[in-house]
Amino acid sequence: MQHVAIDLGGRESQVCVRAENGQILDERKIATRGIEAYLKGQPPSRVVVETCAEAFCIADQALRSNHEVRVVPATLAPTLGVGARGIKTDRRDAQMLSEVSCRIDLPSVHLPTQLARERRNRCGVREELVAVRTALINCVRGWTRSLLLKFASGATATFTKRIRDAAIKHPQGLPDYIERVLASIDAIQEQILKADKELEQLAAEDPVCQRLMSVPGVGIVTSMRFVAAVDDVARFPSAHAVQSYLGLTPGEHSSSDRRQRTGITKAGPAPVRRTLTQAAWSLRRSHPKDPISLWAADIELRRGKFIATIAVARKLAGVLYALWRDNSRYTPNYVARNRQA
Repeated sequence: MQHVAIDLGGRESQVCVRAENGQILDERKIATRGIEAYLKGQPPSRVVVETCAEAFCIADQALRSNHEVRVVPATLAPTLGVGARGIKTDRRDAQMLSEVSCRIDLPSVHLPTQLARERRNRCGVREELVAVRTALINCVRGWTRSLLLKFASGATATFTKRIRDAAIKHPQGLPDYIERVLASIDAIQEQILKADKELEQLAAEDPVCQRLMSVPGVGIVTSMRFVAAVDDVARFPSAHAVQSYLGLTPGEHSSSDRRQRTGITKAGPAPVRRTLTQAAWSLRRSHPKDPISLWAADIELRRGKFIATIAVARKLAGVLYALWRDNSRYTPNYVARNRQA
């Protein structure tokens, strides 16, 4: 079997093809858009790429051409010799990946389905819109503080109206440059509402999301983010494996006789951790009598509010995994009843 290593780039990519005995058969630079045509002309091979923006698209193209695919984590590449001794070029990287592939079966990250990628992209675009809206709102707030302008409190959706109403009563009025910012906020707010409706419709059509949203604090965005990240629930043997994958488990930095536990590893997708943390805050605020909230209250007495909330986020990840795996809905007193029995 041939080993085809591709160092991907936005426009051009470096290819190194080796025979099973390690002999280099082909080296060239090709346009990234031309990789699919190149792979179609190769016999069944093992195609190796590093994780990057283009990796999964190229992986799909290789699979359609009946090749094996290994998408190597970028964090693993340096241990394989990529960039060794401070020398890193596209050609050397492709050579090293193909050479290592000839010797060992390289580990590959999970190849997400097209549906999972679309959900992740939809949630990502919405988060970027929210981030831009937040930045613009903070800009306007800074302007109001510079004039000691007071305005009524309220929801984000009414922010621009409240600013306009307050500015009318001020001697300087509303400058054109601030009106442009307010108009931009209105436009972004409209797009966020459209994105919310799209996600709401997708979640309504997905029975898994509906079951996950039976958990207090878990809404549309959290369920969509979680489903997109896990993708295939069968690939995780336990709830702890999911929690570790999402970077919500404590780390450790021990050596010899020294034992040191650290904070959560943050090794997984950050957007999922953020949404789970927000869901944890929501659960504790809106359902203080829920068994998870009561459990977190005990932790808060010992470790503080923030550690307790992260613990709830970790527990939520395990609960969501169990609901998906068991095809069930959230039952608050399920554990308590089983213990009593």
